[in-house]
Amino acid sequence: MKLYGFSPSPNTWKVRALAAHLGIALDYEFVDLTKGASHTPAYLAINPTGRTPALVDGDFKLWESEAIMQYLAGQRPNSLWPNDARARADIMRWQSWQLAHWGKESCEPLVFNRLVKKFLNLGPPDEAAIAQALQCFDRDAAMLEALLGKQAYLTGKDVTLADFSVAAVLFHAEAAGLPVARYAKVREWFGRVSALPCWRETAPQPAAADAA
Repeated sequence: MKLYGFSPSPNTWKVRALAAHLGIALDYEFVDLTKGASHTPAYLAINPTGRTPALVDGDFKLWESEAIMQYLAGQRPNSLWPNDARARADIMRWQSWQLAHWGKESCEPLVFNRLVKKFLNLGPPDEAAIAQALQCFDRDAAMLEALLGKQAYLTGKDVTLADFSVAAVLFHAEAAGLPVARYAKVREWFGRVSALPCWRETAPQPAAADAA
């Protein structure tokens, strides 16, 4: 299997970390988003959205990081993606929440305005967008804080794909000014998830990390 991705992106990083955790070897190709590499005809033939990551497994082409994670986890029995309808629905609930709320409304606007814009010289941060995102972040982080005060991981006592999906963006918390300091249980949970060796094994190189 071959993965195309932009290494500093949380979406690419979590897929690579998951594969490493499961012991699944991926042939990896860096797609430099800063140079328009995701919009070449060759790449668009794999992923017509022009985004990363994308996975190719023989004649099967798959894009969207959550779908890729589920596909990889389905390659062999494991506790991250249990073969149980309710467990998988619970995990998918959190992955959907990450896409619609935690990512889209809370974290990504802060990462884009405070980190990506600075690196790509895209102009000043949109302070109105930042203010709205901070409100959403507090809403979502407070919910996580309450949940994680009762259990170790998002779906219960064990780490799952849900934790990989929701935690990934927090690796950029300091650089993007994500206000996690007031949420002790969220910090403790992220500490448990981020301590898994797979994150360190797949971490972007320092030069690439600056491009996040």
